[in-house]
Amino acid sequence: MTQLELFRATVEHRPHDEILFYASFTPAIDEKLRKTLKLADDVDLRDYFGMYNPVEVKMDPPEGYTPPDFSKYYKDIEIPENAFINELGVLEIPGSSYHFTRYVSPLRDAESIKDIEDFEYPNVDNFTDNHMKEKVEKIHAKGKVACFYLTHMYEDSWQIRGYEQFLMDMIENPEMCEFILDRICERNLKKAEAAARAGVDVLMTGDDVANQRALMFSQSLWRKFIKPRWEKVYKRAKEINKDIKIWYHSDGNIESIIPELVEIGVDILNPIQPECLDPVKVKSAVGDRIVLDGTIGTQTVMPFGTPEDVKTTVKEMRSKLGYDGALILSPTHVLEPEVPVDNILAFIEACKMPG
Repeated sequence: MTQLELFRATVEHRPHDEILFYASFTPAIDEKLRKTLKLADDVDLRDYFGMYNPVEVKMDPPEGYTPPDFSKYYKDIEIPENAFINELGVLEIPGSSYHFTRYVSPLRDAESIKDIEDFEYPNVDNFTDNHMKEKVEKIHAKGKVACFYLTHMYEDSWQIRGYEQFLMDMIENPEMCEFILDRICERNLKKAEAAARAGVDVLMTGDDVANQRALMFSQSLWRKFIKPRWEKVYKRAKEINKDIKIWYHSDGNIESIIPELVEIGVDILNPIQPECLDPVKVKSAVGDRIVLDGTIGTQTVMPFGTPEDVKTTVKEMRSKLGYDGALILSPTHVLEPEVPVDNILAFIEACKMPG
């Protein structure tokens, strides 16, 4: 079966022998794998290992497009040479560990609603999507899955405002939260409409809204600020293209909101961290309505287990969660440098075994 055929069988909950699987790698692991397997830098590791590897489709910026200049928000900061300002206007300063960066938010010092309103929010105004339908058709002709990244709602918003500031605003200055979220929602809605018109298979969305034990804020605040905006975006995409699927990511224990994510249109839930919630319990509760994506722990078995432990875990997840075909296997986070190469190869080998 092609990956597109496997994807369609998976989201339709049709049992099949093969299974979609994938992993993401930090630069250090990427380098270690290439060195171990003697692979050139231009080899796509996902393709090399036969992993699920959807092809991204994007809108094109207008000719001569120049991103906004956010440097005025950092005049009081000495910016290191290796730092950069990303597309949200957030300053990223490389940290002391591997690939991690420290965020400095452009609206960290905003005190009034006018300060919030005057910011130049990311948008796709005047971007074009005329090329996207043809690209999707070419992706499908190769037996691949076409995806479109909407990215985040809450995460983009707090990164622009500042993490603590945004959480405090939810209580003390809700109009500030509403304004920022609405601007991000407008962008996501336009992107979702373009993706749906083009016939993209899956919208990649999500927000990290939980820690290891529970939501980062009350469920009532999630329902007030975040849920209705994602619902609006998902509903519009499916009105245009009833076959489009919604992939949603949140780390941590999001058990309390999973039924509501299903309610608003989520089709594929990632990463189902086994250290935070029970994948079998999630499958029992909503497994007839969504695909589980993930379930292989990156805080436990991948870094600290043996290759045999990894194989046993993969086999167990396939048996307990994949009996109806609605399972995509992946480590629950990008693989960090402490993960042994042998464990990665064991994961791949186990996933390739007939079901």
